[in-house]
Amino acid sequence: MIRINHLSKSFGGVPVLRDVCAHIRRGEVISIIGPSGTGKSTFLRCLNRLETPDGGEILIDGCNILAPHADVLALRLRMGMVFQSFNLFSHLSVVENIMLGPVKLLRHTRAAAGTRAMELLEMVGLRDKATAYPAQLSGGQKQRVAIARTLAMNPEIVLFDEPTSALDPTMVSEVLAVIQRLASSGITMLVVTHEMKFARDVSSRVFYMDEGVIYEEGAPADIFGSPKREKTRAFIHRLSTFRFHFTPAPQDARTLNAQFTAFAEAHLIQPFRLHNLAMLMDALYSTVLPPTEAGIDITVNCAEATGYLDLEFRYLSPITDPLSRHDEAGDTFRLLTRRLCESCICADNAIRLVLK
Repeated sequence: MIRINHLSKSFGGVPVLRDVCAHIRRGEVISIIGPSGTGKSTFLRCLNRLETPDGGEILIDGCNILAPHADVLALRLRMGMVFQSFNLFSHLSVVENIMLGPVKLLRHTRAAAGTRAMELLEMVGLRDKATAYPAQLSGGQKQRVAIARTLAMNPEIVLFDEPTSALDPTMVSEVLAVIQRLASSGITMLVVTHEMKFARDVSSRVFYMDEGVIYEEGAPADIFGSPKREKTRAFIHRLSTFRFHFTPAPQDARTLNAQFTAFAEAHLIQPFRLHNLAMLMDALYSTVLPPTEAGIDITVNCAEATGYLDLEFRYLSPITDPLSRHDEAGDTFRLLTRRLCESCICADNAIRLVLK
């Protein structure tokens, strides 16, 4: 459906896209991942001519939309875009925001546009917000309205430019759930995203962009499971780390819980895994091997792309293996590790657990 040949774009003499080539089949869901500043958003904006490329071709159903006499307005009726910021009209209600395009551009009657708007609000779970105004909505609700507004134009292709990047972590899942439902509807979609689990679970293919090119592409299982190129591997296996020095002082427990919760929210650790991790941490530092005066160094590593999550407790004084304890606390800890962990290793005064 879409073929991109040797696309290039510079800003102020600085190349942002360099010889980008790709093809997208009808009905595919393409997730575009990669570090910030590598041209992902510019690539999308070139596809719908919000940016004019410096060179190359973009063919949609064989028609080069970069040709001098290409009908850009006709293109934009076929291709919708959902931005990072919601771009809703603040003086219009939710339903009026959705109706505006079909009435003004598609020449639908207000009655027909209103009926379709309510159907779309039902689909995104916001029918009860039809008469509300944008200022009365949460960020996640605004983005769902923006998605409904895009779909009201009946596009064949939808571009999502980091649709969850401006949202509080607690609102991300509600927007991703709507996009996931769309992915099964047959619409061709390109999604620039930092939500690696979403990209892995929903995409038909993944583009990894770096250095202004599509550095590697493939099926999600290949990109996330066995990437072939060095920079892709480094990006996919990148770890984020939380560290805390914990002592028996009561305030340390409160500080640890607050700081770790903030880390978990920032890195979108799934609630059930956060709960499991908290149970293991609590079991270790409260009953199984409580800290001595010297304290414990706690380290949590998570890789957002792969879901890898491990916990290390490094004691600053000699310890025995907690799995060797034969009392109630030891029995409880063994049960927790069997149920929640891929592995539990005790060596060199440290306990390392890899979560399932």
